[in-house]
Formats: sequence, structure tokens, C-alpha cells
Amino acid sequence: MASLARRPDGKWRARYRDDDGKEISRHFGRRVDAQRWLDEIRATQLAGTYVDPALGRQTFQEFAETWRAAQPHRPTTRKNVAQHLNRYVYDTLGDRPLAAVRPSEVQAWATAVSLRLAPSTVRTVASTVKAVFAAAVRDRIIVFNPCDGLVLPQLPRRRVEPLTIDQVQAIYGAVPDQYRALIAVAVGTGLRSGELFGLQLHHIDFAARTLTVDQQVQQLAGSSVYVGPPKTPSSYRTVPLPQLVVDELTAHVRRYPPDPDGFLFTSPNGGPIVRTSFNHAAWQPAAAAARLPKGVGMHALRHFYASALIRSGLSVRVVSERLGHSNAAMTLNVYAHLWPDDEDRTRQAIDRLFAPPPTPVVPASSPYRAPQRAPYGERPYDYGPRSTRRDGLSR
Repeated sequence: MASLARRPDGKWRARYRDDDGKEISRHFGRRVDAQRWLDEIRATQLAGTYVDPALGRQTFQEFAETWRAAQPHRPTTRKNVAQHLNRYVYDTLGDRPLAAVRPSEVQAWATAVSLRLAPSTVRTVASTVKAVFAAAVRDRIIVFNPCDGLVLPQLPRRRVEPLTIDQVQAIYGAVPDQYRALIAVAVGTGLRSGELFGLQLHHIDFAARTLTVDQQVQQLAGSSVYVGPPKTPSSYRTVPLPQLVVDELTAHVRRYPPDPDGFLFTSPNGGPIVRTSFNHAAWQPAAAAARLPKGVGMHALRHFYASALIRSGLSVRVVSERLGHSNAAMTLNVYAHLWPDDEDRTRQAIDRLFAPPPTPVVPASSPYRAPQRAPYGERPYDYGPRSTRRDGLSR
């Protein structure tokens, strides 16, 4: 319900009640301005797009912390979101009222952080900022998302260069004996590091030579360990095991029995091993011994597995399923350059289409003899005298 009244000082007081029944008023010097304002408010209420001006005065940080606490994030995602907001966002946008943040302001922030962060990190942080503003729009706190149209740095296209067999063998020989089976599983299955660390004895079917992926291990703040579901729904999968991996796992289980929880690969202090401890205890020394380029991590073994499948002629669909990708497009985006070039196949296809038919080869002992082709204009066979039709006309 809205009302309009003139005050003793001559100004016009326009009042209405919001969706929660709270009265909101505003004063105008002219009646026409007050009436226009009320009409606009009434139109937004009828259209379901009404925004309470008072709600938009809360700061970005206040709303972002409320939004973050309500999200069903996994522990690692929750930790990353909090770090990104505190390190890269709050110092610039944290104290700004939500309704006052302009698209140009968000663009200036994104450009500034692009000078000190990698493009992939900038895009990750920007997606969080956009999600916060999108939630504010859904809650009808602000009218539009100032991140719409945000221009972010392009991701550099890096061609995956798989490790060589010699490099893989050098890594295998350099890691401590208790982790050699882990390297073998990584090379023979292409599992992500968290999936490897989360392997338990019941995930291995030695008779069927298969491995089941249904969990992963991740490290949280401090030394706590999180055992949770895989990265995406498509990460749940069953991977066939090469015989050399089965043999490695068989020998590993005999020499290093699983811990009480059944984990195959454990840290020196007990419990499943995590990325930090594995890098320090095994990967970094082995990578140095194998003379790998600086910055090459354990994920390179996953690339090696994918390249091996591609070289063996497996289709994009199969490679995508083995890696646990959500779709084949993701696989092609990373490994398309590893598939054989189809230029020669294209040429051969056209050449075969227009090639003359092959000449039949007749064995010398065959009674069949192909008719000899007579010169143009001559009858190839003697049909005898021409017959005469009943009407007297020659054929």
C-alpha cells in the first residue's frame, strides 16, 4: 500500500510497504517526482523485481561471508574460496556497499590482480566474485550483476609434452621402494594424485584386473586429511589394469601390507599419504634424479598414460572415460595435438574414390576367358546372318 502526503515544510512524503511489511518513505520537492517514484516501486513489486535499497548498503565482505558459510562446498573448496577472497578481493571490494559497486570498478580490480596472478588463478577468483554478486541478485539485494561483461585474461594454450619412457623409468627407479607401485599405478591407469592416494585394498580386483575409483584423499589446512568423493560425477569409474600393474600391486601388498583402514600407500607417520608429503619424500627427489624440467609435477604421469592410449589408436571417447573427464571435448582440449594427423588419410580417401577399378586377375588354368575388346566401330562377335522380322523388315 502506498500513500502520498504533503508535509508542513512543503515537501511531499511518499510511503510504501515492502514485501516484509516494513514501511519505507522518501521526500520530494515536487509532487510529480514523488508520484513517479511510487509508480516505479509499484511496477517492480508487481513484476517481482523489487529491490530494497537498504539491503544494498551492506558491504561486499559482509554478504560474501554469509554466502560462503551457506555453500555446500567440499572442505578443500571451502578453504580455497576463503583464501581467494581474503587475499585478492576484500582489500579492494570488501568495504564497498553491494549496490554501489560498478562494472568499471570490478573490471579495474580484475585488471589489477591480473598483473600479479596467473590467468587461470584470476579466472578462478573472478568466478567466486561473480557467484557472490549473482547470489545478491537472486536475493533481490541488487538489481544486476556488475561482473556481467567482465573481460578476463586469456588462458595460454600449452601443448602437453608427455614424458618419455626413459624419463618414466628413471622416476620409477628413483622413488623409494614403498612408492614404486604408486608410480606404476599412475602410469598404468592415469589416476589423479588424490585418487591414487585414496586407493584401498578393496578397490583392486586382482582376478578381473580392474581398479575402481570412488574416492580421493586431499590435504586440508595443517596436517588434517580429507577422504571424500572424486572430483566430478564422471570421475567414478572402473579402469582396466595392465598385467605389469597387477604384478606391482601384488608385490607391494606382500611387502607393505595396507594400514588398518586398508589404504595401499601410507605416509611415514601413518594414514594415507597426501600430496605435500609425497612430493617431499618421493616426487621431488625422483624428478631431480630423472632431470625433469623444473615445475613438472606428478600430473605428468597422467599425461603419459593418455598419450599411450592415443598412440595405441584408442578413440576420444575411450580416452575420456579412462581419465574420468566429464566429456570428450575436455579430452580434446588437452590432447587433440597428440592424435595422428589426418591429412594423409584425407588425401587417400579422395584418391581411392577416383581411382580406376582394378583389373581382374584370372588364373591360367581357369576356363573363363575375358572377352577381347574390339576396336571402336567393329562388331566384337559374329552373330551369323541377320534374321528377318515377320513384317519383312530387317532387324
